[in-house]
Amino acid sequence: MYTQKTNLDNISELLAPISQQLISIENRLRETFNDQHDVLTAATEHLLDSGGKRVRPIVALLSAGIFEADQQHAISLASAVEMLHTATLVHDDLIDGSLLRRGIKTLNADLSSEVTILTGDYLFARAASFAAQTQSVQVMNLFAETLMTIVNGEIKQSFVDENTASRKNYFQRIKAKTASMFALAAEAGAILGTKDEKAIDAMRHYGIQTGIAFQIIDDILDFVGKSEDIGKPVGNDLQQGLLTLPALYYIEDNPEDSDVASLRNGHNNDQAVYERIIQSISSSTAIDSSLAEARQYVESAKSALQKLPDCKYLDAMYTIADYVVKRRF
Repeated sequence: MYTQKTNLDNISELLAPISQQLISIENRLRETFNDQHDVLTAATEHLLDSGGKRVRPIVALLSAGIFEADQQHAISLASAVEMLHTATLVHDDLIDGSLLRRGIKTLNADLSSEVTILTGDYLFARAASFAAQTQSVQVMNLFAETLMTIVNGEIKQSFVDENTASRKNYFQRIKAKTASMFALAAEAGAILGTKDEKAIDAMRHYGIQTGIAFQIIDDILDFVGKSEDIGKPVGNDLQQGLLTLPALYYIEDNPEDSDVASLRNGHNNDQAVYERIIQSISSSTAIDSSLAEARQYVESAKSALQKLPDCKYLDAMYTIADYVVKRRF
């Protein structure tokens, strides 16, 4: 059984075995195609320069490395995962009406809705092209299933309001929106290098659990982070009508709060109500409860790695899971 030997202090050292692959991914993501319109080129460069940490492609590369997959196929997979993630952000920002992401203008802040949608569609197609270059039908099927899961999750979210929001709905949403992408990265990386179904299932479990924890932390930071760090106004999700885990914990603990009742009754245009409840949630035990739950998911993710082959990539997988719950805290 493998025992973790490392911590967050040496993450750069742990990622050294895939450093050249990460450079190759950046180059692949920025490739242009014959007759590619300047708007598409500029939009892609803008999105790739917006500060993402490439966590998902890192997971894909490390997973592929554990099972000694072909490096070029692993690079294609990681490029597909990051481009898919980037494409979903384009459509998310348009749907949400967001003009900033990570403090940088979104595409729809400067482009028409039509051009923004088409740009997102183009990036989805590029992601599919990268996935095809893995030369794995199984990976292509998984890629398609993941995209369907994400879209289905977004549609479901559109028909959930404060009156019907629940922990069940919340976890269904984040599994579709965030965890499915981490699961794709981890599972597909394994598929490229092994036919061992137990090992592949273990990597899928790692991806789902890590992805859930990642989104919970994002939702915590939406209340306690700084606007300049999270790239959006504090409490933005709540004002968009999303009741995330910290809000749900607060509601469970404070059912008589008149502000909660106001939100649930649809009186959600009162900025003073939002400001009060954001402050109430950020200073409540709901934050610690949500963080504790995220840590439980991370421990579950790490448990999936216990029986995998000992190699130089495995410590980094553990450390990535730990990083997910410690960023900006």
